[in-house]
Amino acid sequence: MSLREISHHGAPGIRRLAMLALVAALGGASLAGVGGLARTVQAETPTASPAIVTGSGVPLPDPVTFYGRGYGHGVGLSQYGARGRALAGQDAATILAHYYQGTTLGLVDPATRIRVLVLSRWTATVTHPLQIVGHVTPWGVDGIAAVFPPDARLQLSWPLAGLIGLWRLSVVGPDGTLLYDGAAPPDIIVRPSSDDGRLEVSSKQTRFRVYRGLLHLVAAPTSSRVSVVNEVGLDAYLGGVVPVEMPPTWPGAALQAQSVAARSFAARRLHPSISFFDVPDDSSSQIYRGALAEKPATNAAIAATAGQVLMSGSSIINALFDSTGGGATESNENVYTTATGQVVARPVSYLRGSSDRAPDGLAYDASSPYATWVTRSYTLSQLSAWFAADSRTSVGALTAFDLHDRGVSGRLISVTLIGSAGTRRVSGTVFRSIFNKSRPPTDPSLRSTLFDLAPIP
Repeated sequence: MSLREISHHGAPGIRRLAMLALVAALGGASLAGVGGLARTVQAETPTASPAIVTGSGVPLPDPVTFYGRGYGHGVGLSQYGARGRALAGQDAATILAHYYQGTTLGLVDPATRIRVLVLSRWTATVTHPLQIVGHVTPWGVDGIAAVFPPDARLQLSWPLAGLIGLWRLSVVGPDGTLLYDGAAPPDIIVRPSSDDGRLEVSSKQTRFRVYRGLLHLVAAPTSSRVSVVNEVGLDAYLGGVVPVEMPPTWPGAALQAQSVAARSFAARRLHPSISFFDVPDDSSSQIYRGALAEKPATNAAIAATAGQVLMSGSSIINALFDSTGGGATESNENVYTTATGQVVARPVSYLRGSSDRAPDGLAYDASSPYATWVTRSYTLSQLSAWFAADSRTSVGALTAFDLHDRGVSGRLISVTLIGSAGTRRVSGTVFRSIFNKSRPPTDPSLRSTLFDLAPIP
């Protein structure tokens, strides 16, 4: 998750007692890095009004407004944070060393092949075939003794007339001439005659459907479903990833840091013996838009870091990243919890939460549109109805929230809802998901789990 979350990416913050507890947990007095609470806490007696009482929670006002910081899960590299650090003069190595603590740089062959699922289980019929067009250079299909001219169109449909279970493949020239018509080979691989060639998946409903490398058409043996996998070199793949995940106009050091993180994320997921693809092309992995997404600035950043990956010991790291940390990043185990907020994940040494603020206290991600945010105000009856509709948070009429269970960044590990019918504890992620699903779709969402009932500094 990343800048794609912005379309592309607070409560007396953590109540004063919770602030002091978090500072103690971090082993110091500075709150820089605790959910963006960048000020030094003096030895003072906390005021009673904002204090969270564990177990009984904070009585809710009516209406309720949520205030927050950041956008995304908060683990690993903050993209807007990387931008701020680059503008402050940090190079890519320094940026990466902050977000992935204790890692070292390693190398993989930039030409290492990655298989990207670009079209999944598309229905290809005689009247509505899958269509692929080869551009720039001649191209062919493995197992078919023919070379087709640029702009010729491949059509794949099921079944071959009168033969259930056999796929039909035809190729039509740019002038409409039928160049091939017959049974498809068992393994359908479409390849340009040289690296300059491009292959377009015309059936994909987006303009970003032109690819370098090969296309594997993975046809089901007993139905009309077909998937398309783009096999391409790792750094060529990044050409269609980095400018989507980070604006090409950003500083070169940030683009280089993103390139290394994205390459590491992808290289860790290569598993040729397990599946017919390594990664999808959507936001469940990294967004990949192929050759039409490439930009000179991001291609330069990829080339400047050619083959570089981040290592922890002898392993490529799981280089998670998101849009906006909100002034601090979070430790992995505090984000990837059970649905009830129980911490069960093993702490990962290079995914430790920490402050993401400059020496003057300003968050490096301050330029993000979601560095800080606020929801609309909702009545207690509205919120009660929304959370009562889900069995995990059904507590009757809401009376209080317990918001003390926070990670090192201030993100909520869990939220306890207290109401007329009892109490329930869920992870901060589940709470956020239920709220976002229930709110009117045009209303602002909870952008992260770093939120409270008043603004977070």
